[in-house]
Amino acid sequence: MAETTTRSGLPKGFRGAEQGWPALHRIPHPPRRLPLVGDVVGASRRTPLQDSMKYARDLGPIFRRNAFGREFVFTWGAALVADLSDESRFAKHVGLGVANLRPVAGDGLFTAYNHEPNWQLAHDVLAPGFSREAMAGYHPMMLAVAERLTEHWDRAAAGGRPVDVPGDMTKLTLETIARTGFGHDFGSFERARPHPFVTAMVGTLTYAQRLNSVPAPLAPLLLRRASRRNTADIAHLDRIVDEVVRIRRAGGPGDGDLLDRMLETAHPETGERLSAENVRRQVITFLVAGHETTSGALSFALHYLSREPGVAARARAEVERVWGDTAAPGYEQVARLRYVRRVLDESLRLWPTAPAYAREATRDTVLGGDHPMRRGAWTLVLTPMLHRDPAVWGADAERFDPDRFDAAAVRSRPAHVFKPFGTGARACIGRQFALHEATLVLGLLLRRYDLTPDPGYRLSVTERLTLMPERLRLYPHRRTPSAVPAARPAGPPSP
Repeated sequence: MAETTTRSGLPKGFRGAEQGWPALHRIPHPPRRLPLVGDVVGASRRTPLQDSMKYARDLGPIFRRNAFGREFVFTWGAALVADLSDESRFAKHVGLGVANLRPVAGDGLFTAYNHEPNWQLAHDVLAPGFSREAMAGYHPMMLAVAERLTEHWDRAAAGGRPVDVPGDMTKLTLETIARTGFGHDFGSFERARPHPFVTAMVGTLTYAQRLNSVPAPLAPLLLRRASRRNTADIAHLDRIVDEVVRIRRAGGPGDGDLLDRMLETAHPETGERLSAENVRRQVITFLVAGHETTSGALSFALHYLSREPGVAARARAEVERVWGDTAAPGYEQVARLRYVRRVLDESLRLWPTAPAYAREATRDTVLGGDHPMRRGAWTLVLTPMLHRDPAVWGADAERFDPDRFDAAAVRSRPAHVFKPFGTGARACIGRQFALHEATLVLGLLLRRYDLTPDPGYRLSVTERLTLMPERLRLYPHRRTPSAVPAARPAGPPSP
């Protein structure tokens, strides 16, 4: 029987490492490998990424794991990752976890295969939506959403209650991308429970990860109930997004936001437009990717700020020096919070919320001068381990230290050692949006509150393809009113 191939000529479906790594036997694997099931002794279905990090520490900068007959190669050594960043030899590989999201996101920007034309079309149409001019236009809406967060935290502070940091950051970032990108208000802060969009999204992400932990032939049997829930979750996401699009079409163009671009803009060279189905896929992609990873980044940063009073004091002093008594900091003032940005970058170094990305060889090549790869062979880059490589980050790489991102320190490091947003042409299109939003929010919270952790809390990281601190609660304490101006944006309220 002839092998089925994609339009690129590569085998269709999952490609095990045996197909693409001629010298696979030279790559180490965990001990106690068992026939048929592979490296499952001691493995956790709930924390596969953290399991892989443990193996990485023992096995070195490149290693392999076998799960139910599927062989995976993992890479994290800085020199190897730098080689994988060569766009003339490697490209994005839509790896197993990401491919599991295609039933919900299709050929959206994040999940599209390289050969699918809608990726380039959507990228070219939407890239201007993240220009400096566009970002400045989003800034007042980011402030307005942040005010809803601080009103919520003010009530908790007045009552001496802790706040649910991951839950509140999820509300914040969902509302931010929904309002700035699509002119929609989910009313997250007025809800006692997560918005149904969040519940369905978490369900699809969790299901995509669970698919990786069972033998493929048995998945329909073992995950029958979960599969039905996933189908219902996808249908729910589709209905919510279809309603957002319907409202926009009925009400006419907005203010040139991302949804306007999707519906009204033709490609500047070809004149092509996004189809209705692809618009739905792109909206889902932006709503999920535009809030899930940013909420995790903010949550990790707030955890470290609550545990490092010296870092928090230094960051707060910068906010007060740069923003002064300005009630609503301007767009340009956010970029001047250089130390706050270092805090964010250091949090993303230790816990990049999109913790892995896959690269495939676009031609026969040799990785790092030592590992032959056939065209189509792929490897999963473990970003948290790349960010902990002692050859780059030093023997204390596990320690939280924002000064690692001092300008001089950054210049002293080689390229391709910090990759929280992926790499190359398929890196995150919304990177600057996420960084501006997160830096703004950290500045506002530092200026308004002292944050006290639960002394008994120890950082626990939950995985659902993305990473998030689990059960993180902090006690916000309002700082003196004279030092904390109201955060209400100047001018008329945003729509």
